[in-house]
Amino acid sequence: MTDLLHIHKALADETRLRLAGILRRHELNVGELVAVMGMSQPRISRHLKIMVEAGLVECRREGLWAFYCAAGSGPGCEVLETSAGFMNTPEFAADAHRADAAVRERVQATRQFFDAVAGHWRDLSREVLGDLDLAGAIASRVPEGAAVADLGCGPGELLERLSQRACLVIGVDNSQRMLELAGQRLNGKASQDGHAGVSLRLGDLTHLPLREGEAQACVFSMVLHHLPDPVAALAEARRVLCPGGRLIIADFDRHENEAMRVLYGDARLGLDRQQLRTWLEEAGFQPGQTELYPVNQGLVVLLAEAARP
Repeated sequence: MTDLLHIHKALADETRLRLAGILRRHELNVGELVAVMGMSQPRISRHLKIMVEAGLVECRREGLWAFYCAAGSGPGCEVLETSAGFMNTPEFAADAHRADAAVRERVQATRQFFDAVAGHWRDLSREVLGDLDLAGAIASRVPEGAAVADLGCGPGELLERLSQRACLVIGVDNSQRMLELAGQRLNGKASQDGHAGVSLRLGDLTHLPLREGEAQACVFSMVLHHLPDPVAALAEARRVLCPGGRLIIADFDRHENEAMRVLYGDARLGLDRQQLRTWLEEAGFQPGQTELYPVNQGLVVLLAEAARP
């Protein structure tokens, strides 16, 4: 009874009800919530503290940033799920519209960052990865002769390696400039000298321009830590994979190097391995093995595999 009283006291406030409606849809940081709600940062933080203590909201801290979302389990989660049907008023709809816009702005900022650095992204990557042949490590895990989708392909370095092993390579990116560079890199190599055919497609990773079951393997290489909704992207990867298809993820292990946000446009400071496993299971994958590779700046790259049942 104590938990239920605590939860309902926390929800007995218009601002906290609005926050609950927003955070059921998105994980947002305090700055984004301030913009969506049109309130001061101290006021928003005070309400979030009450909701966290009541078990209605979860806080994920990364370096100097804190992100909030609705609780994923427990009594608070159950109360919010039960209340969801009442959160369909014009007031909640207006908040949802502004929250959706905040997420779109975050995605647009990431796209603009990658458009700006596309020409020297390879050099930026090597500053961190050093001597690690990440493209080779990924390509070696792709089934020979498979149709492979490189999701968030960037300027095409991995596509080039995959094309030596696959029957078809599909590169997807939401940066037009990145795809232009990938096209230049692969020009004249497709379908000759032992290289597979290559298809470059502009699209969002949560709405992939691929048919259901079109690929036998999918790759996210240093991509998930840039995305506002990794589970949605993983679910899309599952959709475009055929049954028995393989998913390969390369990303940074969880770290506290705050400079990576500024230098490389990172939205997350790496991926927590247990969290990644949970995401994979939520998206309908069977997680496989994970290997770790130390690189520069005290960072570690994880290489994880999963299967689509």
